[in-house]
Amino acid sequence: MNISGTIDSILNLKGTNVWSVHPDSTVFEAVKLMADKNVGALLVMDGERLVGIFSERDYTRKVVLRGKSSRETAVKEIISAPVISVKRDHTVEDCMRIMTENRIRHLPVIENERVVGVVSIGDLVNWTISAQNMALNQMEDFITGKYPG
Repeated sequence: MNISGTIDSILNLKGTNVWSVHPDSTVFEAVKLMADKNVGALLVMDGERLVGIFSERDYTRKVVLRGKSSRETAVKEIISAPVISVKRDHTVEDCMRIMTENRIRHLPVIENERVVGVVSIGDLVNWTISAQNMALNQMEDFITGKYPG
C-alpha cells in the first residue's frame, strides 16, 4: 500500500456505492437516506447528471438555522454547487489538499462524465494511516532481519 496511492486504489477497497437523491426530493427524504446509509453526504443527481451535493453541513446551516421545514424544502434549494470532483488517478495527497483548501469532506469521482464513486475525508485518513502502518512494519522487519529483500 503506497502512501501516495490513488483514488482508484481507495475505490477498489471500499467499493463504488453512490447514494444520491433527485433535486426535487425533500430535505427530510435526503436526511432519512443519509441516516439509513450512515453517510454524511448525498450526491444530487438528475438522471446521470451530477447537479450538486447535499451534506449534513448544508442541512444544519441552510435549513435548521434558517428555520425552514425539512419536509417542505426541496434539496435543490439548498445544495452545494457547483461540485468539486476528482478522477480515479488523483492521488490521496491531491484530494486531501483539495478538501482542505475548499473546506469540504466529500469528493465525487468522475470518469467519462459519469460518477463512479465518492471518497470522504475519512476514507483518505484511513488510507494514509494504513499505508503508514504498513511502511512502519516493513521498516521494523528490515531492522530486525525479517525483511525478505
